Amino acid sequence: MNTDHPYFNAFNTIPQIGPVKFAKLLNFFPNLQSAWQASPFDLAACGLEQAVVEKILETRQNFDPIAEFARLEKLHVELLTIKDQLYPKLLKEIPSAPAVLYVLGRMLPSDEMAIAVVGTRKFSTYGKQATAELVTGMVRANLTIVSGLALGIDSLAHRTAVECGGRTIAVLACGVDNIYPALNRHVAQQILDSGGAIISELPLGTPPLKHHFPNRNRIISGMSLGTLVIEAAAESGSLITAQHALDQNRQIFAVPGSIFNPGSEGPNNLLKMGAKAVTRASDILEDLNLDSIQTELITQEIAPDNEEEAVILGLLKREPTHVDIVVKTTGLPAATVAATLTIMEMKGKVRNLGANQYVISR
Repeated sequence: MNTDHPYFNAFNTIPQIGPVKFAKLLNFFPNLQSAWQASPFDLAACGLEQAVVEKILETRQNFDPIAEFARLEKLHVELLTIKDQLYPKLLKEIPSAPAVLYVLGRMLPSDEMAIAVVGTRKFSTYGKQATAELVTGMVRANLTIVSGLALGIDSLAHRTAVECGGRTIAVLACGVDNIYPALNRHVAQQILDSGGAIISELPLGTPPLKHHFPNRNRIISGMSLGTLVIEAAAESGSLITAQHALDQNRQIFAVPGSIFNPGSEGPNNLLKMGAKAVTRASDILEDLNLDSIQTELITQEIAPDNEEEAVILGLLKREPTHVDIVVKTTGLPAATVAATLTIMEMKGKVRNLGANQYVISR
């Protein structure tokens, strides 16, 4: 255990201590243990307001940093601080980078190659297909997928990454001991089981309050090379993430959509303002100058394992095709088509969009 970690956690439990005040403490005191034990005079001398100094003095009367840190360890929650080597390098570059990250699972050096994927909670069939295809392509290029575990596009991006054997990180707007929304607890467990991570800057026990979400969004964009918006209404919270990406000098990507679909209004507006249009994963790789990865991705092809697969793969495209059309066009028995599609879906060669609509995986 780093001897300063319990005191990072202790100060982080005080709502009045954010990134700016953390910086003042770190710059003034030799370590945070000294800051925690400092006199009111020294706390004021480092630039803290009197009300904040009083809150620190009040908190440390009833807060045992060592005991509280032991509780984190018992729950298998890792504490990453802005001083630690594994703290995300891209995130450290943004204004008001969080001083503390609570981590379930593990962070890896490879997470520097990350893309944020965000979007609406109420996605269309088009949005579902676009998310699955683009995330699959990015996972094949060994990019980490970062999102917010929200219902809709977020959870679909996480699930797709897991199903493709990729890596994904969920950033919460509450404590990591309080998975929100509760409906996505199974997705959170899938992320952890696959070797991914669930992170938050908020201490244990923090509920998902409204004002936490915009702050959370700056972390999603901040730890990513770029942010991809797939479907979002004109006032969607996903556009807050895009704005953070712009403020952080990161690339913004958007999936163009129908002018008649309210869910595409957000991405279409971003495109008007200069966002990069994305129709394939290779668009993102090219824009980020990941040329060697792009070449590898483009040259990947789906090879059939038997004659039935070859016939069906020759028919399926990126546009959804109903199973009845597959049966009629190929001339194969319905039972053979159903069995072959099921096996190919298990192999990751095709995707079932629901209602017996299939597309090829690329």
